[in-house]
Formats: sequence, structure tokens, C-alpha cells
Amino acid sequence: MKEELKVTIIQSQLYWEDIDANRIQFSEKIKEIKGKTDLIILPEMFTTGFTMNANSLAETEQGETLKWMQEEALKNNCAITGSIIISENDNYYNQLYFVFPNGTFRTYNKRHTFTLAGEDKVYSSGNERLVIDLLGWKICPLICYDLRFPVWARNTNNYDLLIYVANWPQRRISAWDALLKARAIENMSYCIGVNRTGIDGNGHPYNGHSAAYDVLGEQISDANNEIEFTQTITLQRAHIEKNRKHLQFLNDRDFFDLHQ
Repeated sequence: MKEELKVTIIQSQLYWEDIDANRIQFSEKIKEIKGKTDLIILPEMFTTGFTMNANSLAETEQGETLKWMQEEALKNNCAITGSIIISENDNYYNQLYFVFPNGTFRTYNKRHTFTLAGEDKVYSSGNERLVIDLLGWKICPLICYDLRFPVWARNTNNYDLLIYVANWPQRRISAWDALLKARAIENMSYCIGVNRTGIDGNGHPYNGHSAAYDVLGEQISDANNEIEFTQTITLQRAHIEKNRKHLQFLNDRDFFDLHQ
């Protein structure tokens, strides 16, 4: 069990619907990471931007982007995560891959598809939450719109780190800031959100605000970055254990079952 977990945020613009160009740019950004990291987090739909054009852009589960993620994980001896468009069993999914340093992987399908943009009409919803173990750290990765639904993120598994990968637009960025902090506080967990920058093919601007919060809701990443940046943050297990033991807020949480 590792006492410290080093996590790297990569906030970047995305080339609209250009899978190869996005993989190339992220390879370059990964090369620029200074020092050792245990986990690299990329945005939602990091190969395409948040597009509804799944018919022409979807990859298969064992497609080229997964191979690229496996190569980067092996090369850098770290885990890597982010979501892409996947075609599986005649359905399209906004699917997150969590690739381990040895190339094995787990997947999570976005539970809450964004109805305002018609995502629900193109992509099928997932119905299973994922909690994985990386170096003894329990991690729950979720996607963008999931952030607005605290029940889905509720810390009933005693996870240590909650992750959101996103394409969250500038016009609602104040909600992103508030909800990321709230998810950390209410779940007594580190919470990291990785968003994109730039303008997408539909003319929507994104201003990042990727951030990391500790279990008390204190921001431990650079504040309000609105341009491309890469930062590695060190998470401390002692911080989680000390505050959960002292405050014991999770002991008073409500327990429930989710029914689909």
C-alpha cells in the first residue's frame, strides 16, 4: 500500500473529431511530465471532443486508442485514464478506460448522459459504478455530467479518490467549481476534475478549471487555470486517515441501495 499517490492532471484543448491529432498531442504532453507519476488523467472524449457524431468516430473496445493508452502506461510505468467513444454490441458508449501500468484495463460507461446536448439519444447509459485499486488506493472514476448527481458518487465503498473527466463548458463553470469541492467534502475523499480548454466544433468555449481538492475541500492544485497546463499533485494517505478518524463524518452517512 503506497502512502503517497502522485497524480498528473493534463488540461488541454482538443482537436475537433481528429483522433490521431489528439493522440499525438497527448503523447507530447506526457513526455513533458517532470518526475515520476502514478496516474495520468485526460479529459472526457479526449480523442474527439464532446461530439454526437459517434457513427463515424466510434472505436471498438480493443481499438487503436486503447493500444495507445497501453503503450503510454507501459512506457511511463503509470496508470492512465480518460474517456473515448466506443461501439459495443450495436450501442455507442461514452466509455472511460482505466489502464494500469502493466497494460491491463477496466472500463466505466457514463451513467448520466447529457440530455441538454442530446447525448442520451446517441449514447447508451452505463449502470455499474467502477471502483478500482491502484497501489492500495481505491479510486472511483466518473464522467462529466455525473458530477451533478451526488447519490451516484456517494462514498459507500470507502474510496480514497474520486475522479471526474469532463468537457464542461465555460458558461456553467461556476457549477463545476462548486460541485467538485462539494463532492470532496461530502465524501471525505480527494476529488480531482480534469476539464478541457478551447472551442469545440459546435462553437462552445471551455475554460478548464481542472482542480484537485483534499478531503476537507481545500484546493491543492493551481487555482483556476484557464489555459493548457500539466500538474502533478501528491495525495497523502495520512491526510485521509487523520481527518476521517478525527471527524468521523462518514460514520453518520445514509446507507441505501440504488435501483435501476
